[in-house]
Amino acid sequence: MAVHAHPDDESSKGAATSAKYVAEGVEVMVVSCTGGERGDILNPNLAGDPHVLRDMAEVRRHEMAAAAQALGVHHRWLGFVDSGLPEGDPLPPLPPGCFGLEDVETAAAALVRVVREFRPHVMTTYDENGGYPHPDHVMCHKVSVAAFEGAADLERFPGGEPWQPLKLYYNGGFSRERIEVFHRAIVESGGESPFAEWLEQRSDRPERRVDARIRCAEHFEARDRALLAHATQIDPGGFFFRVPRQQQAELWPTEEFELARSAVGTATPEDDLFAGVRDVVGGSAPAPGSAA
Repeated sequence: MAVHAHPDDESSKGAATSAKYVAEGVEVMVVSCTGGERGDILNPNLAGDPHVLRDMAEVRRHEMAAAAQALGVHHRWLGFVDSGLPEGDPLPPLPPGCFGLEDVETAAAALVRVVREFRPHVMTTYDENGGYPHPDHVMCHKVSVAAFEGAADLERFPGGEPWQPLKLYYNGGFSRERIEVFHRAIVESGGESPFAEWLEQRSDRPERRVDARIRCAEHFEARDRALLAHATQIDPGGFFFRVPRQQQAELWPTEEFELARSAVGTATPEDDLFAGVRDVVGGSAPAPGSAA
C-alpha cells in the first residue's frame, strides 16, 4: 500500500517499483489522501484550458484513473481536501477544512479502515518532512505512521478486523546523488541541465538514509505513462523527461526507500521491500492483498 498526499505523487515517487510488484503478481493499492483540488496547472500546454479551470477536481480524478491503469494498481481516495501550497512571508493560514488541519487521529482512522480492508504486508509513505514541506505531505506522513502503528489496535481505532502491516518505508527517489548523476550526464553530452538550480538550492540539505534499492528499470515506461496521465501536473517537456529513458536505466536503474518500521527480521541494504516478509507469510511471493 503506497500512501500519497495528492494524485500524481504516486507516479513521481516509487511508481516503477509499484509496477514491478504488480508484474510479479502482488496486489498494490495506491491511497490518495486528497483530491488535489487546489493544485496549479503546471503543464504550460494546458494553461487557460477552460475545462480544467472549471473543475480541477474532476479532471484530476480522471487523470488518477488513467495513471492507476498505467501502473496496474488498485486505487482508493481517502476523501480529504487539498490544502494547497501556502506561499509568502509570513505564510498565510491554511484554508479551513483542508487536510493539513485535520485531527491526525481522525484522518488516521479513515486510513486504518482501508488498511484493515486491503490487509497490506508493506506500506510506503513520506518521511517526517513530507519529502518536501508541503502541509499535505507532512500530514500524510503523520497519518500513515499512525495507521501503521494503530491498525491492529481496536481500542485506538474501533471497528473492523485488526491488521498489522509488517514493514513501513519512506520514499526516496530525489536523492542528491541521483540528481548529480543525471546532471553530469546531461552536461557531459553538451546539454543544459535542468538540475543545476535544484542542486544549488539543496546543497546544505542532509541526505536521507537508503535501506532498499529496488531494480525496476524495465518498468520506467509504465512510470512515464502514469506521469503523463497527470496532464495538468506534468510538463512533457519538463525535467522528468530530460534524461532519455534508456539512459536513466543505464545510469540509475533503481528506486530507493528508507526502512522506517519493521516487525520482521531483515538486513540492510535490501533489494526487495518484502525481504523478511516472505519468510513470515510463506511462498516465493506475498499472498494476495499484499502491497508495496
